[in-house]
Amino acid sequence: MLSFTTVRVVGPSMEPAVQNGQWWVVRKGAKLRQGDVVLLRHPERSELSVVKRLGHREGSGWWVLGDNPHESDDSRQFGAVPDKLIIGRLIFRYR
Repeated sequence: MLSFTTVRVVGPSMEPAVQNGQWWVVRKGAKLRQGDVVLLRHPERSELSVVKRLGHREGSGWWVLGDNPHESDDSRQFGAVPDKLIIGRLIFRYR
Protein backbone atom coordinates (compact mmCIF):
# COMPACT_ATOMS: atom_id res chain seq x y z
CA MET A 1 0.00 0.00 0.00
CA LEU A 2 1.28 3.45 -0.92
CA SER A 3 1.53 6.07 1.77
CA PHE A 4 1.77 9.82 1.24
CA THR A 5 2.19 12.95 3.30
CA THR A 6 2.67 16.64 2.57
CA VAL A 7 5.38 19.07 3.55
CA ARG A 8 5.71 22.84 3.43
CA VAL A 9 9.28 23.88 2.69
CA VAL A 10 10.73 26.53 4.98
CA GLY A 11 14.02 28.16 4.09
CA PRO A 12 16.25 28.61 1.04
CA SER A 13 18.50 25.52 1.30
CA MET A 14 17.02 23.80 -1.77
CA GLU A 15 16.57 26.82 -4.03
CA PRO A 16 16.09 27.13 -6.92
CA ALA A 17 14.58 23.63 -7.42
CA VAL A 18 12.48 23.63 -4.25
CA GLN A 19 11.56 27.06 -2.95
CA ASN A 20 10.69 28.51 0.42
CA GLY A 21 6.95 28.34 1.07
CA GLN A 22 6.13 25.64 -1.49
CA TRP A 23 3.98 22.63 -0.58
CA TRP A 24 5.04 19.17 -1.80
CA VAL A 25 3.54 15.69 -1.76
CA VAL A 26 5.92 13.09 -0.33
CA ARG A 27 5.73 9.39 -1.11
CA LYS A 28 6.72 7.48 2.02
CA GLY A 29 8.82 4.37 1.61
CA ALA A 30 9.58 5.13 -2.05
CA LYS A 31 12.54 3.48 -3.71
CA LEU A 32 15.40 5.97 -3.50
CA ARG A 33 17.96 6.90 -6.14
CA GLN A 34 20.87 9.28 -6.24
CA GLY A 35 19.57 12.74 -7.15
CA ASP A 36 16.12 12.31 -5.55
CA VAL A 37 14.84 15.12 -3.34
CA VAL A 38 13.72 13.66 -0.01
CA LEU A 39 12.13 14.52 3.29
CA LEU A 40 14.15 13.27 6.26
CA ARG A 41 14.54 13.63 10.00
CA HIS A 42 17.55 15.79 10.86
CA PRO A 43 20.15 13.44 12.39
CA GLU A 44 21.07 15.86 15.19
CA ARG A 45 17.61 17.38 15.83
CA SER A 46 15.01 14.59 15.73
CA GLU A 47 12.10 17.04 16.06
CA LEU A 48 13.10 18.69 12.77
CA SER A 49 12.28 17.39 9.28
CA VAL A 50 14.33 18.73 6.37
CA VAL A 51 14.31 18.50 2.58
CA LYS A 52 17.59 17.59 0.84
CA ARG A 53 18.91 15.94 -2.32
CA LEU A 54 20.41 12.45 -2.15
CA GLY A 55 24.06 12.39 -3.08
CA HIS A 56 25.91 9.09 -2.91
CA ARG A 57 25.50 6.03 -0.69
CA GLU A 58 28.00 5.88 2.13
CA GLY A 59 27.95 2.70 4.17
CA SER A 60 24.39 2.18 5.42
CA GLY A 61 23.29 5.74 4.78
CA TRP A 62 23.03 8.57 2.29
CA TRP A 63 25.09 11.70 1.80
CA VAL A 64 22.46 14.48 1.56
CA LEU A 65 23.02 17.99 0.24
CA GLY A 66 21.11 21.21 -0.17
CA ASP A 67 21.02 22.66 -3.68
CA ASN A 68 21.96 26.06 -2.23
CA PRO A 69 25.21 25.20 -0.38
CA HIS A 70 25.64 28.62 1.24
CA GLU A 71 22.24 28.28 2.96
CA SER A 72 22.22 24.55 3.76
CA ASP A 73 22.85 22.48 6.87
CA ASP A 74 23.56 19.07 5.36
CA SER A 75 25.97 16.12 5.27
CA ARG A 76 28.91 18.51 5.05
CA GLN A 77 28.12 19.32 8.69
CA PHE A 78 26.61 16.07 10.05
CA GLY A 79 27.81 13.27 7.75
CA ALA A 80 25.83 10.48 6.11
CA VAL A 81 22.19 10.00 7.13
CA PRO A 82 21.00 6.49 8.08
CA ASP A 83 18.26 5.03 5.87
CA LYS A 84 15.85 4.93 8.82
CA LEU A 85 15.79 8.75 8.97
CA ILE A 86 14.56 9.17 5.40
CA ILE A 87 10.77 9.62 5.38
CA GLY A 88 10.14 9.68 1.64
CA ARG A 89 10.70 11.21 -1.77
CA LEU A 90 9.16 14.49 -2.93
CA ILE A 91 7.06 13.60 -5.97
CA PHE A 92 5.19 16.76 -6.95
CA ARG A 93 4.50 20.32 -5.92
CA TYR A 94 0.98 21.53 -5.23
CA ARG A 95 -0.67 24.86 -4.34
